[in-house]
Amino acid sequence: MKDFLWLFIVIATVMVFPICFFIRENPFDTTSFLSLEENKMVAWQRARMQINPGRTNHLETFKNMQKKLELFKNINAQILIGAPPLKKKLLTIGIASVQHSSGSYLLDTLQSLFIASSSSEQKHFTVLVHLADPDPKWLDHMISNISTLFKPYIQARQLVVINTPRKNYLLLKDLEKNFHDTPAYVAFHFKQNMDYAFLINFATNLSDYFLMIEDDVTCAPGFVTQIATAVSAWRNKPWLTLNFSQLDFTGKLFRTRDLPCLVHFLFLFYQKMHCDYLLTHFHDLLMEPAPIQFFPSLFQRMGNYSFFDSKFNSLKDKEIEENDPGFPSNPAASIYTSLKVANDSVLMNAYSLDKSFFYTKSAEAGNHLTVVLDVPAKVFQVQVLTGSYLKGKNRLEKGQVELGYDATNRVNDCDDYILLGLLENGTLNKQVLSDESGKKVKCVRLLVTATPPSGIIVRHINLWIK
Repeated sequence: MKDFLWLFIVIATVMVFPICFFIRENPFDTTSFLSLEENKMVAWQRARMQINPGRTNHLETFKNMQKKLELFKNINAQILIGAPPLKKKLLTIGIASVQHSSGSYLLDTLQSLFIASSSSEQKHFTVLVHLADPDPKWLDHMISNISTLFKPYIQARQLVVINTPRKNYLLLKDLEKNFHDTPAYVAFHFKQNMDYAFLINFATNLSDYFLMIEDDVTCAPGFVTQIATAVSAWRNKPWLTLNFSQLDFTGKLFRTRDLPCLVHFLFLFYQKMHCDYLLTHFHDLLMEPAPIQFFPSLFQRMGNYSFFDSKFNSLKDKEIEENDPGFPSNPAASIYTSLKVANDSVLMNAYSLDKSFFYTKSAEAGNHLTVVLDVPAKVFQVQVLTGSYLKGKNRLEKGQVELGYDATNRVNDCDDYILLGLLENGTLNKQVLSDESGKKVKCVRLLVTATPPSGIIVRHINLWIK
């Protein structure tokens, strides 16, 4: 029996060892029977395993990868117009632009940015434009127009225009085509990845947050305040990107501390795919939460014209709300205030849908008028009107509107409030930005931020609900 056992061990060893040796020397190629698309997927999965083994330190891995990019040693973006801000701002708004055979919307986009933001909002952001076309005639033309049309913003260091020398660009070779894309189309978008990378790289130290938009969009009024409000609400939550539009790279907000990784990623894979698809893989490879989408969109594309192929298409953001919202809903609610109610005035008139109004003879900073809904609702627009109908007297010039979402054990108030917007000329009419969770509003508070010289009239607090 013992002899048989030893014989079995010897035979097994003789048979198994060559097999193990063969496998070690000739590893099985799992991609040999895969299609081209399946091979690409395997390549991405291997990249993920290399960049993200066991959810280790992803930033350290990117630092090691970037050492191989000699390009970063000699990046010298030239400032063509303006100068960077002296102090770090809240937000940098980045735009990369090239010339198009069908014309340019860049000047219209810049105009929309400044018109849609108040003077107080403009103090908190810098607009950074990367003119990324090498044609010197086009560059001179754009520099002249921007310098003339936006001189006040340039002098206030609110607008900076840069250009990256052609020598700093990586070569476009061995381009990967997708579907039926032409070589020219592929080269355009892969160069665009580098245009964006140079732009983002320059913006890294200008502000706390970076917002990317394209050069052919219009902006919703008060978009800066709405973005600041969203950032405040998500301050202590994990996120890599907040999306304020569904148009390609437009409306994507990043923390500037994450920008170096994004720049390196764009340069590493600039010849792989379109930038918005690269951004999806950027999230995937870093094992970060999916982008947080806010509604309604704050940016809309101008016209239906495709710059590259000179064709008409429907590139509108389907979520943006351009139409009149109709009549307000004003669901059942109670109203509370710290204002001194005049003897002949009725507090509930401020929330009624007729032409009655609420009047107080005096007000002080810190006074409030709060609408508390009987049932929390998804509010998508708020309107506050103050002052008389005819002459606009008794307006609340210094005030703000806030939304409350939680009311734990409270009947006439909410636990916390988030700023919706500031009154301008005694008026606020603003859409409510919400993420996918669609939190329901419980309270709408009108807050006096500075003591007015006389009494105030509150004509309407109107709500639209879904």
